[in-house]
Amino acid sequence: MKKLILIGLIAFSFASCNSFLDINRNPNSPSADNLTPSLIFPGAEMALADHYGDYARIVGGYFAQQYSQNFGTSNYLDYSQWTMSATRSGTFYSQLSTLCLGNLETIRNMASKSEDWGTYLAATTLRAFTFQVLADAYGEIPYTEALDINNLSPHYDDGQVVYDGILKELDDALSKVSSSDLVCTNFLFGNSSATNWIQLANALKLKILMRMSAAEDVKSQLSALIAEGNFPTKDVAWSGIWADASGKANPFYLEEFATYFGSTQVNVVANLALYQTMVSCEDARLQAMFSPNASGNYTGSVSGTNFSTSKTYTAAYWCRPLIKYNTPVYLITVSEIEFFLAEYYAQYGGGDAASHYKAAVEASFNTLGVSGAESVLAAYPWDNTNYKRVIGIQKWVALGGINNYEAWCELRRLKYPAFGQVLGSDIYNVGTDVFTPSLYEPGTLYMPIMCNTELGNNTVLQRFPYPQVSTTRNSNRPATKLDNTPVFWAK
Repeated sequence: MKKLILIGLIAFSFASCNSFLDINRNPNSPSADNLTPSLIFPGAEMALADHYGDYARIVGGYFAQQYSQNFGTSNYLDYSQWTMSATRSGTFYSQLSTLCLGNLETIRNMASKSEDWGTYLAATTLRAFTFQVLADAYGEIPYTEALDINNLSPHYDDGQVVYDGILKELDDALSKVSSSDLVCTNFLFGNSSATNWIQLANALKLKILMRMSAAEDVKSQLSALIAEGNFPTKDVAWSGIWADASGKANPFYLEEFATYFGSTQVNVVANLALYQTMVSCEDARLQAMFSPNASGNYTGSVSGTNFSTSKTYTAAYWCRPLIKYNTPVYLITVSEIEFFLAEYYAQYGGGDAASHYKAAVEASFNTLGVSGAESVLAAYPWDNTNYKRVIGIQKWVALGGINNYEAWCELRRLKYPAFGQVLGSDIYNVGTDVFTPSLYEPGTLYMPIMCNTELGNNTVLQRFPYPQVSTTRNSNRPATKLDNTPVFWAK
C-alpha cells in the first residue's frame, strides 16, 4: 500500500495547497510514515479533476455530438467518427486507477483505523464516483480485485456488480458518519464539516440508482432516498481553485486553450447538432457555452470530418467552447439532480414531475449565469407520456457546456436525442465542399460522415474497448465486446 501512496503522490508538491494543482511538477515525495489523509486527499482529488475534467469531457463531447473536429487538425478526428482504440484511453484508465483510486483506498484505510468517519465518507464518495466513471466507459472493469498491486491479472467484474458494490460502500460510509464529523483537507468543499459530503454521496446514490433502475428493481431504495431529500442545493464542482498558470488552470483549458506550452493547435469546435438545437428555441445558454467565430457569428460543424480540403470552412469559421482558466470542473449539478427527480416521479408517480423538470432547466440557466429558460420550456414543454424524450434532449443540452461525459452516458441510457432522418454526408458533401446545415433536424443525432463501421446504423458508441494497459499480460482479461454492445444500464 505504501508503494501505491508514493506512486500516486509523485506528481504533487506539498509546499502549499495550491501546489497540488501543478500536475507537471515532480518533487521528492515525503516519507510514507509521515503521510496523513490531509496530505494525500488533495492529490487524489486533482487526479480525478484532471482526467475527468479534460479527457472525459473531450471524448464525451465528441461521442454525444456536442463537439466536432476543427479544420485541418486530426487529434480527435477518430472521436468525431465515434471510434475509440484500446490504447487511446490507457492513460485515462491507469491514472484514475493509480493516482485516484489507489490513494483514496489508502485514505479509507487510514480513516477507518482512526475512526475518522467524515474523511472516510469523503474518500468513499470519490472512490465510488471514479469506479462509476470507469464502469460507464468500459462496461466491465476490475473492481473486487482492482487495487491489489500483487495481482497482475485482476478479474473483470460486470458493471452491475460494480454498481451494487459502490452502492453498498456508500451506504456503509453514510451509516458511520454524522454531519458534525470533520473531513480532512480537501479542495471540493473547502470546509471541515461532513455535511456537504453527505449530500454529495446522496446525489451520487441517486444517479447510481436511476441508472440501475432499468436493470433491476430499486424503487424502494430510490423512494427512501428521495423522501429523505438531503441533496446538494448548489452545484458540486472544483471551483475557485484554478490559477492562470501552467499546470494550475482548468485541465480542459490547459489541453485546448492555454498558450503556456507554446501550442497553437486547435481541435474542438461546436457541433451543429447541439448548436442548431439551441438556436431553434432561442436558447440563451448558447453564448455561455461557445465563443463566436472570427466574424462574430455562431456556427456548428459536422461530425466525421475535419473539412481539410475546404476553401470556405476553415478554422476561423467555427465556434469554440467557451472555457476559461478558472472554469469549474463539475461533479454533479442541481440541474442533473432535478432531472433525475423529474424522471423518478414520471416513472413511479407520487410527485410533481413537471415542476422538477422546470426546475432542472432553470437550474441549468443559473449555472451558466444567463436568463431566458422560458423560451426553452415553451419549445420543449413537459410531456409525461414522452418524458424520456424531453428530459433526454434537455439534459443533453444542459450538460453540453458543463459535463459532456455525463451527456454521453445519459443519451445512451435514455436513448434521446434520437437519430433523425438526415446523415452527416447529407449535411456536408466532402467532394463538392457543399455544407447545408439547414438539413439538420433540431433535437436529433445524425450518423457522422465517416463513422465506426462496427456500430451499424443509428447507434452511438456504446463503450470503450478494454484498456490495453489493463488487458496486456492479464490472463483473466475478458473476451472483447463490440463497440455497439451496451453497458448493463443501457440495454
